[in-house]
Amino acid sequence: MSHSVTGRVVVLAGGLSHERDVSLKSGRRVSEALRAAGLEVEESDVDAHLLDALRADPPACVVPLVHGEAGEDGSIREVLEMLDLPYVGSTPGACRLAFDKPVAKQVLASAGISTPRSVALPHEMFRELGASTVIELLVSTIGLPLVVKPARGGSALGVSVVRDVADLPGAMVGCFAYGSVALVEQFVSGHEVAVGVVDTGEGPTALPAVGISPRSGVYDYAARYTAGETEFHTPADLAPEVASDVARVAVTAHESLGLRHLSRSDLIVDADGTVWFLEVNVAPGMTETSSVPLAIEASDWDLAGLCAALVGLAVRPDRA
Repeated sequence: MSHSVTGRVVVLAGGLSHERDVSLKSGRRVSEALRAAGLEVEESDVDAHLLDALRADPPACVVPLVHGEAGEDGSIREVLEMLDLPYVGSTPGACRLAFDKPVAKQVLASAGISTPRSVALPHEMFRELGASTVIELLVSTIGLPLVVKPARGGSALGVSVVRDVADLPGAMVGCFAYGSVALVEQFVSGHEVAVGVVDTGEGPTALPAVGISPRSGVYDYAARYTAGETEFHTPADLAPEVASDVARVAVTAHESLGLRHLSRSDLIVDADGTVWFLEVNVAPGMTETSSVPLAIEASDWDLAGLCAALVGLAVRPDRA
């Protein structure tokens, strides 16, 4: 596929979400990669001036790297479609499916993929039915330990592993600080892996799995974005049949949710070798401590080449 793209590429990063800093780092990294591939790149924040700027001088392509709700729920891509601008990444509808963790889990379960048992409850449910009663029901249904996380959101913000019922109310409060719906999920012990999937026009292909070993034992925000807090193993230390299984699950997630160009699935491999789907990300982090760039480096691609290929595909989808 030809990578020749004429005109400038606008990399969107920043925004107002809790993940602004991560987004800016991702934007810088991808901008550098695209420049290294010989493309003209402009980095732009998501603010009140953006639409006027895009209208006044439409770019050849937009690369949305905004994390958090606005960047991953499809809304930025809706705006780009209204402006009739080509962009890298999944369509608005596919983003909405993937960003809502309970919905994505249901889609994957229907596709025959294992995913931890879970319940999604809005903040109002605790208030109206009585928090202590709902908490008691959650523990008796899902069991301990369990994981509490916002149903929509990323970077492990608002996520807690709860091993004692006394810690559950505090975990719920922490979760609701980042979103109005909590996903309470069975805790699956095992080896956490992140599997990127790329499609440059010849069908989705899994990148080498990245094994994740956080020093703290929990892959939270600090573990994700603080250099040295997490060990990454690329490729992950998996038996060959398990490695092919995690690749299959990640590609199934990409396909069954209708994703495009690039995604990352977060999975757990338990002691029996069963692969459990946790969530999928349509705007994976591209920072120095993010798993997708590590996987790209361990593959036949390099970051500059892959980013340029995806821009080329977005601009001319018929030239894959």
